[in-house]
Amino acid sequence: MASCLAERLGELIDLSANERASLDRLAQRERLLRRGAVLLRERDPLGELFVVQRGTLMSYVILPDGSRQILRFLFRGDAIAMAGLVYRSSPETVIALTECAVAPLERAAVAALAVEHPRLSALLIAIDQMERVALTDRLAGLGRTSAKARVAALLIELRNRMRSIDRQIDGTFSPGLTQEEMGDATGLTAVHVNRMLRQLQDEGLIARDGGRFTLLDQPALARTAYHIDRTAGLDLSWLPAPR
Repeated sequence: MASCLAERLGELIDLSANERASLDRLAQRERLLRRGAVLLRERDPLGELFVVQRGTLMSYVILPDGSRQILRFLFRGDAIAMAGLVYRSSPETVIALTECAVAPLERAAVAALAVEHPRLSALLIAIDQMERVALTDRLAGLGRTSAKARVAALLIELRNRMRSIDRQIDGTFSPGLTQEEMGDATGLTAVHVNRMLRQLQDEGLIARDGGRFTLLDQPALARTAYHIDRTAGLDLSWLPAPR
């Protein structure tokens, strides 16, 4: 079974045949999840890591007041539960937003991959840092930007992630999220999200058709969101040679 992790890593560097074969060997099992199924619960023991093969998931934490903060939306090729490399229990809950398939990875297999292919191990570290920066940008937005900017930033983030796995996506996409879920990702109520979407629409920045969005004026939307294109500054020249 081909690993979608190889597909994700291959977007960043040209994988050698040996590297691709080793990644494919990691994905020999597949677990199917129905929409709404829980893959991991916060504080569950972490014995395995996972790679998304199909579908969309999200991770979240429940705050002391009972509210939910969505941390990440997970798409094909994303690694789940990487915290299992350093922690015994899950720091977050992960559920399926659509019908999904994930490939379980044993920690021992990941350790063996690091020995056999140091470049892949280094690249996983690099991706972890890319995701950390994305989360930092989201955190800064939650604390210091307007509701309209947060919703605009989320739309750009979702479009960019979906486009990375489907190059046919440009300005029109269907993230498959409810306004409540969008609110839990941006620290807003569903009513406030709807109001901000209407405002973005009235300003000619987006169009909506049910759950389908079209980014009509992408430069203006990026300015509204205070969006920083982090891909422009990527530097992976330090990676070791492949084996």
